[in-house]
Amino acid sequence: MNTLLFPVILAGGKGERFWPLSRKDRPKQFLSLDGSSRSLLQATADRLIELGGGWDSLWVITSSQIAEGVRQQLPDLPVENLLIESEGRDTAAAVAWTSLEIKQRYGEDAVIGFFPADHWIADQEAFAHTLSAATQLAASTAAIVTLGIKPTFPSTGYGYIEQGEKIGRFNELPAYHVNRFTEKPNRETAETFLSTGRFSWNSGMFVFRAGVVLKELHTHAPEIIEPLEQHGPDIYPQLPKKSIDYALMEKTTLAYVLPVDFGWDDLGDWNAIERLLKTEETPNVELGTHVGLDTQGAIIYASNPEDVVVTIGLEDVVIVRDRNVTLVVKKERTQEIKQILKILQSDSRFTDLL
Repeated sequence: MNTLLFPVILAGGKGERFWPLSRKDRPKQFLSLDGSSRSLLQATADRLIELGGGWDSLWVITSSQIAEGVRQQLPDLPVENLLIESEGRDTAAAVAWTSLEIKQRYGEDAVIGFFPADHWIADQEAFAHTLSAATQLAASTAAIVTLGIKPTFPSTGYGYIEQGEKIGRFNELPAYHVNRFTEKPNRETAETFLSTGRFSWNSGMFVFRAGVVLKELHTHAPEIIEPLEQHGPDIYPQLPKKSIDYALMEKTTLAYVLPVDFGWDDLGDWNAIERLLKTEETPNVELGTHVGLDTQGAIIYASNPEDVVVTIGLEDVVIVRDRNVTLVVKKERTQEIKQILKILQSDSRFTDLL
């Protein structure tokens, strides 16, 4: 069996809930949101090239709108390892196409890992240890391995994985057959899940052999894999738009989970910045110049160091100043930023804001 991991970065997302900082010409994966000098895409590549065979083993799949930006961000990525989607069709199509390409080049026993470009990982050593375990499991078993994050609170924003029968240990980590996947639950259900100790968050990271996942796609998502095999990526715009969770993971009997704890966040919206950077000593999270009076629990971002944000008497808000836009939103309503973007898209006056 091939035990070399071929990591694939899923870099086609728009990151709309980080608007106005994330825009069409500068999506979320090109941003640095943790105070470092590396973008989310670059940080993801940094930790993955050490797990595989260097740059030659790393792949990226992205959209045609931002492909040139990916090349600029990752100049060492081989040209042939960058797959460019003519039109975004969600993660099932991305997984299918990339798996076909890697199988063609390296054979059906090639072990592939898929990783979103916008995750934050705290403990790189523990992450590498976990990926080694997942690679061992995928190489030795007909398995689609997912990484389940140990929950730290009853989140209603993440999907959950229920672990079933334990199948053994890999690199000292226990692995379990997946009983079921559950999409974002209400708070009462999430609290029940945590109380059982059998549930983990669905990280959206998967590891499997190329031949295994392609066979399962033929069984559960033939409408995606068969057109790709017959016509190649030219058929992409006609493929159904489905997530890999919906198209495959919720249906396959080959799903296994490694419950892990290496410090993780999917950086879904502006509130993630507070989870990463908030300290007990400071009343707010400030990435920019802020002068405040009686303001607390705020997240404040200004992309221009010359801009000054002044607040009086505010609590639990997000304020973002970027170029020609200022966003002010209550923290509990940041998920509604997508609705604002739909309003802006419908008015030609605001085209340049997107």
